[in-house]
Amino acid sequence: MDEYDFIVVGAGSAGAAVAHRLSEDPRHRVLLLEAGPAGHHWTHIPIGYAKLINNPAANWLYSSEPEPSTHGRRLPVPRGRILGGSSAINGLAFVRGQAQDFDGWAQMGNAGWSYADVLPYFKRMESYEASGDDAYRGRSGPLRVTNPPPREPIFQAIIKAAGEVGIRYNPDYNGATQDGIAMSQASIASRRRMSTAACYLDAATRRRPNLRIATGALAERLLLEGKRCIGVRWREGDTVREARAGRDVVVSGGSINSPQLLELSGIGQPDRLASLGIAVAQALPGVGENLRDHYAPRTRWSVGAPGWTNNDRGRGLNLVGQAFRYLFMGNGMLASVAAPLRAFVRSREGLEAPDLLLGWVPMLSVAGPTGPKIAKESGMTCYAHPMRPESKGHVHITGADPRQPPAITFNFLASPADVELTVKAIRIARAVMTAPALSPLRLTELAPGAPLNGDDEIIDWVKRAGETTYHPVGTCRMGQDGMAVVDAQLRVHGIAGLRVADASIMPTLTSGNTNAPSIMIGEKAAAMILEQASA
Repeated sequence: MDEYDFIVVGAGSAGAAVAHRLSEDPRHRVLLLEAGPAGHHWTHIPIGYAKLINNPAANWLYSSEPEPSTHGRRLPVPRGRILGGSSAINGLAFVRGQAQDFDGWAQMGNAGWSYADVLPYFKRMESYEASGDDAYRGRSGPLRVTNPPPREPIFQAIIKAAGEVGIRYNPDYNGATQDGIAMSQASIASRRRMSTAACYLDAATRRRPNLRIATGALAERLLLEGKRCIGVRWREGDTVREARAGRDVVVSGGSINSPQLLELSGIGQPDRLASLGIAVAQALPGVGENLRDHYAPRTRWSVGAPGWTNNDRGRGLNLVGQAFRYLFMGNGMLASVAAPLRAFVRSREGLEAPDLLLGWVPMLSVAGPTGPKIAKESGMTCYAHPMRPESKGHVHITGADPRQPPAITFNFLASPADVELTVKAIRIARAVMTAPALSPLRLTELAPGAPLNGDDEIIDWVKRAGETTYHPVGTCRMGQDGMAVVDAQLRVHGIAGLRVADASIMPTLTSGNTNAPSIMIGEKAAAMILEQASA
């Protein structure tokens, strides 16, 4: 059995950051396990998310269980299965969340997780290339973050329309305040995706003699001696391997795979584990519970005026022009975030911070055999949803085979507040899209459709057409109560030498996309581990 100081399971948004920081000290021997491959040619090009959203070469391709809240539909749950994890296949938007998100975590009893506590790690992880307040932004971190200007006429028109309904322009929603409409900040620089594989596991990091990266390595179970985790068992092809950790095993599989590995190792709900023939090592009823995600209906609009959208630019000779624009200028639709424009708004007056998110995609897409493809019709998509939903679901294994996908149940719209806020978000989206500044585009509402205007009609459409925004969190929740899985140091309750560091530890969903806070969690986890190791 090989021996290391630290073993990190999962080389995704958080895990890559953990491995990078732990291996900076040459005295620490680190093993990083990743179930997927080392890379894929589409991960480097920003538009590659359209090619990887339904590609088993880099994606776990999970799906939810049928639910009444979605009219019995199974919702796709794409998760990155590649170095960089979901940061290698996501839509590239960089959103930290609000200060109130993290202050709320601290108020729940998680010492060290207030906004003032996590801000240094947000700054440490990024190299922000636009102007901004250095009190909030980092300039020398591994991850390059850009803030593209609204150069396209369609974005200028939407920003003006938002202003007409009272939504102001905000040049830096990751700065002092999140309020307003802005171009999406992006984990894109020099034409390329800034995944954690590219930034934290770069060529120099991979050459470190004290870091071993094993790809194609599916973790099967944690190795336990009594109430201590001593290592990991994994499979590479037909070969089963084991390694021992002298200090810590850090599970960074994400909100689907981390609870799966804990349960496979006998950590979770005793009755559930016993029913599957798994010996109980530690009773933790919260494992796999508290699943949260953003459930987002996509309103769809046809554009009658030519030349405005990517449906016009992304076909025929125009697509050739976009390819040359990408190659020689580094911008255009091939170098774009999935939703290049977003607005953080309040559902009513008197709120301390925005509670709704609107995002614009300057095109219509249709389903294709290998993923979404550009529609022939010219149009726009605007999704709208609450940012801090109260509905909670769960993720649990259904057998003892680590290759068997877990059962994922979201329970979307179970909370009446989520229903109310979703309707308000759609009404605000409609207000922006029908503002005078957008009249030159000659818009027609395709979905839900102008005749659907009552609350019940809108929610029925939401249930039939809504999708997630691929932000699952919370299934190994941080806290001190009986349903918490890890403490504020991210140590698994009741098991020494074992931590979880990824989006699964979030007590609540952050206000926006979850890639940036997941990386921050990796940075903070590594700092806490190193502090304890040096004590």
